[in-house]
Amino acid sequence: MKKIYPVIIFLAGLVLMLPMAARAQAAALSHPEEIEWTWEVRPAHPDAKLPNVLLVGDSISRNYDPEVQKQLDGTANVYLFAGSTSVGDPRLAHQLAEFAAMEGVSFRVVHFNNGMHGWEYSEDEYRRAFPAYLDAIRALSPGASLVWATTTPVKADNEHGATNDRVKARNAIALEFVAKGGIPVDDQHALMVQHLDTYQDTVHFNDAGAQIQGRQAADSIRKLLH
Repeated sequence: MKKIYPVIIFLAGLVLMLPMAARAQAAALSHPEEIEWTWEVRPAHPDAKLPNVLLVGDSISRNYDPEVQKQLDGTANVYLFAGSTSVGDPRLAHQLAEFAAMEGVSFRVVHFNNGMHGWEYSEDEYRRAFPAYLDAIRALSPGASLVWATTTPVKADNEHGATNDRVKARNAIALEFVAKGGIPVDDQHALMVQHLDTYQDTVHFNDAGAQIQGRQAADSIRKLLH
């Protein structure tokens, strides 16, 4: 038995080290921005009789989340996971999994987008990473209905970041995968091209624009709930 103990301890050590090793590898492969953030919102008083809905995105979805909550009041409990970690960054899957574990609820619908970050990743890297992103979204709540939201246009191109050509290229890449998966699309890009007078800055929209976005997002979710 004395010879077995070191083996057991060694194996136990390996088990404990695996998550740490995976996180270390993810950190090494990521291209973090100067400021990294996550923003998570849960209903103050969720109604157990209503289905749960999750918005996954970035600061754009964070802006229209209040309108989605308003539109779906009495219809669904609306949760939000928004962050700066982008498609291409292996940390994203870990963050999504941790959020799902922390909330501990199942989602009927997941409305997702991740577009206004990760400009250090090329479009080729974005394409290679998108299937893993889809897997991470599906893992949030197996069996949930999904809806993809296209990335919105920018008011002014940033040579070191978002440009409208790159936004269109990434939308096209994402659409290839979501179409293959039979995932419906909430075309926020086409919507906001019609409301270019509602910019708050070069990327985000003002309250009026966010309300327009939130109403369409809520409509796309409502169809799947029914």
